[in-house]
Amino acid sequence: MPATPAWPPKSAPRLFVAGPLAAGAAVRIEGNPAHYLARVMRVAPGDAVILCDDMTGEWAARVADACKRDVLLDVVEKLREREAVPDLWLCPALLKKDRFDLILEKATELGAARIQPLITRRCVADKLNLERALAITTEAAEQCARTALPQLADPVKLDTLLASWPEGRALFFADEKGGAPAAEAFAAHTGPAAILTGPEGGFDEAERAAIRAHPAARPITLGPRILRGETAAIAALAAWMATAGDW
Repeated sequence: MPATPAWPPKSAPRLFVAGPLAAGAAVRIEGNPAHYLARVMRVAPGDAVILCDDMTGEWAARVADACKRDVLLDVVEKLREREAVPDLWLCPALLKKDRFDLILEKATELGAARIQPLITRRCVADKLNLERALAITTEAAEQCARTALPQLADPVKLDTLLASWPEGRALFFADEKGGAPAAEAFAAHTGPAAILTGPEGGFDEAERAAIRAHPAARPITLGPRILRGETAAIAALAAWMATAGDW
C-alpha cells in the first residue's frame, strides 16, 4: 500500500496570527492574508495551513472554508513550542528605505530578539513606518519558519538610547575607527547584549565620544574594510550568532 502522506505537508503555507492559539479553536483570516491563502496559494477545504501566534508556538490548522474575502481555519494540533531566542538586540541607525528594509528582513532571519532603530545626526531618514516594518519582519519570519517575531521598537535618538540604557546589557559599538575584533569580543561575553551600528555617513565625533564614554559600551571592529550600514548590521549580527548565539 502507498505510504500515507505526511500531514501537515512541508509545502503548507505559513501565517502569523493573533493568539493565543489552542487545539479546536476557529481562526478567521481576512484582508491580505486571506487573499494570499485563497488567491495565491489556492487553498481549499481540508488543506493544511501552519499558524504561529508569537506566544504559544506553531500549530497545524485545516481549512474549513475558503471564500474571496476570508478563510476559516480549524486549529488541529500543536507542532512546536515558541522558539527560545538569544537575548540580543540590534540597534541600527536608520538608512534609506530599501537598505533598512534589508536590515529588518535579515535581522529577523538571523534571530534578533529586538530591533531598536536609531536616529543619529547623519541619518538620511528620521522616521519609520512601523506598520510596514512589522509586515516585513512578519513575512521574513514566515518564510524562514521562525516561531517568534523580533520586538520592533519606535526609533529613538542616540542620546535618548544611551540615557535609558538598561544596566547589565553590553553595548557592542561597531566603530569604523577601531576596537576589539568582533568575534573575540562576542565570544568573551556572556549575558544580555546589543549591537549598535551607524548610518551611511557614520557617527560624528561627538556621537562617537558619547558612545565610547558610556559604561556599557564595548567598541568593536568588523574588519579592515569600511562597510555600508546595512552590511555592518547584518555582518555583526551573523558574527554574534556564530560565536555567542544559537548557531
